[in-house]
Amino acid sequence: MLGWELPPHNSGGLGVACINLARALAKQGAEIDFVVPYSAEHPDIQFMNVLSAMKLDPLFKYGFGAYDTKYLEKEIIPTIDDQKTLSIRAVQESYCQFVDEYLMEFKPEVVHAHDWLTFEAGVLAKKNYGIPLVAQVHATEFDRSGMNGGNPVVHEIERESLQVADKILAVSDATKNIIHNKYDIPLDKIDVVYNSLDEDFIRQAYSFDARNYKYLEELKKDGWTVVSTVGRFTVQKGLMNMMRAARRAISKNPKLMFLFAGDGEQKEELMAESARLGISKNVIFTGFIRGKQLRDIYAVSDIFIMSSISEPFGLTALEAAHHGDVLILTKQSGVAEILRSCMTYDFWDEDKLADAIVAISKSEGLRKTLRNGISREYRRISWDDVAEKIVRVYNEVGKAR
Repeated sequence: MLGWELPPHNSGGLGVACINLARALAKQGAEIDFVVPYSAEHPDIQFMNVLSAMKLDPLFKYGFGAYDTKYLEKEIIPTIDDQKTLSIRAVQESYCQFVDEYLMEFKPEVVHAHDWLTFEAGVLAKKNYGIPLVAQVHATEFDRSGMNGGNPVVHEIERESLQVADKILAVSDATKNIIHNKYDIPLDKIDVVYNSLDEDFIRQAYSFDARNYKYLEELKKDGWTVVSTVGRFTVQKGLMNMMRAARRAISKNPKLMFLFAGDGEQKEELMAESARLGISKNVIFTGFIRGKQLRDIYAVSDIFIMSSISEPFGLTALEAAHHGDVLILTKQSGVAEILRSCMTYDFWDEDKLADAIVAISKSEGLRKTLRNGISREYRRISWDDVAEKIVRVYNEVGKAR
């Protein structure tokens, strides 16, 4: 299995999905060597071998300029072994070299590659060693760029790799359709495997300490509603649309407090926009959070919004539902395909989002109905079900080896 990150060294949902999938596959009897592009400890992973392709700090695994062609080849990242500096493409080149050397000695029955960052190494395994390639798409470059443009180098890597792959796994029907329409991949080559809730998220002990958000708790006692969103502050997430919808909602219900949890290149732009719209007193930016701090955000929130322009799945929605939040999701998010007890809207429809926020904030009956419904739905898809489906895919491509 070829991946780019695993908890606790993950920067997003990709690592969370990979570790849960691998754990479920191990239960099915799979023996997994998981290759990452950095060197670090993974103390909680006992069910598979984690192999380090490079002596690189986890913080530098993405290099610089991954989605900016102008800087694609700029060398800026120090490595531990030789103090050279690396771009994201140089990291990938070293990753491929490690995989090539590994395959000279070991011959796995299948190579399972996650996203464009590892696809080239997966193609190498198939072309040079005849090993079946399963390519799993958690997000395409079209998703990351907000469906507008993107890095042409990444597009070509995705296109070639998906054409070469024996089988493709997509995390939603929406992603499957993007792969088919943008890269001319036959639909029968693509299987949909939805993500599920992080098992560690469910098992780990958690208790909400209201003292951490005493200010918000006092506001809630006074009839305020807390609305949150969690993720990277990038164009993909549609946060500027959400900020403008927040202004419309606040004009109809001043007792709304919005939490923007996360970080990214749009942070200053979002802060400036909240000031320009005159709603700064109703908006809180928490910065990047994880662990208990993240769960506290879900616990203190009443409404969780996923405003993405294109979200292949959206694990944070399941996490929020686990803590009793009412969900408002864009129709462009994959998780909306498996959840029905939520309100949906097109990412550009700021008026509809504002109306949904106000309706939920003012109707206890509506909140209760949606909350009760989502509590029955969000665990429908389990990682064990996903693993069983993927094992069948492994067997299918293995027969054609």
